[in-house]
Amino acid sequence: MKDKGKLVIWPVYIDKTRSRSKGRIISRKSSVDEPTVQEIDRAARKLGMNPEVEADKAYPKSWWESKGRVLIDNTAPKTALSRKIAATIKEMRSGQAK
Repeated sequence: MKDKGKLVIWPVYIDKTRSRSKGRIISRKSSVDEPTVQEIDRAARKLGMNPEVEADKAYPKSWWESKGRVLIDNTAPKTALSRKIAATIKEMRSGQAK
């Protein structure tokens, strides 16, 4: 059972390759290509969201893919926090490319 005061962020929420019906909750423009749990964890740490990784979990709509999830502090709406995490991942990726 998830902890009180925590939100679950699944990688599919911010995955540009997924459709809304497959689980994406933010716009394609805001989302990133195939984010990993580790990237979400690093981005959430950078934003001070106190993340907890649960690597063995599978998103219910795609139960056969065990990609994991990240629990973060519930400080704002899930979509707003997801947008911030995706933007931070984009920054981190562009920083690595330079």
